[in-house]
Amino acid sequence: MVHFPSATGGSSADDSGRLAKVSYLPGVHPGTFQERDIESDREPEDGPRNARGQQGEGGASARATSRASNVSMHQLARRGMSRWELGQVLDKRGVDESLATAELDRLESVGLLDDAALAVTLVYTQHTRRGLGRSAIAQELKRRHIEPEIIEEALAEIADDDELVRATELALKRVPQLHAVDDETAKRRLNGFLARKGYASSIVRSAIQTAMETRKSGVRFR
Repeated sequence: MVHFPSATGGSSADDSGRLAKVSYLPGVHPGTFQERDIESDREPEDGPRNARGQQGEGGASARATSRASNVSMHQLARRGMSRWELGQVLDKRGVDESLATAELDRLESVGLLDDAALAVTLVYTQHTRRGLGRSAIAQELKRRHIEPEIIEEALAEIADDDELVRATELALKRVPQLHAVDDETAKRRLNGFLARKGYASSIVRSAIQTAMETRKSGVRFR
């Protein structure tokens, strides 16, 4: 008859109270079950528990990366931004510097962030819509931290003749508003107006001369 070991291992008692010799199954020895149970409950340091920790860290990193992407796309959908401007936004939103750099690099690689293209667009809109000259446009691009060489290339899109034409248009539009002042005062105000727009002095003089020829000398009244 084969007996299984008791909880303490060793021998068991028969009906007469005498201890009977215990026989074990092949491969089974006293203490085997207890030792195996203890060992089976242990997890190696690099086992499933550690894997779950790594998975948690990976999930947090993925969420942070996704958040950086969402912030970037939302900002770019609103208006064109330079790399520096978008980097400032990500920093204010608490995006880790390394993640922000990776996101900016990604956007540049797919063409969604392009300082050169942005500079050309700004030159066109600032010149044609707002009537700004090269100097004022350059200041706007510098404010956005666009590289000097990119600014220079973008400003080359404005020809000297185009700048003179735009300045003259502005002066002609402004002259009627100066009808109540004498010529010298009108010239002085036109000069200040065009200078603030960022036009060079030579262009300002030519534009003022053309504009002043359209009005009579002296004070004009309605």
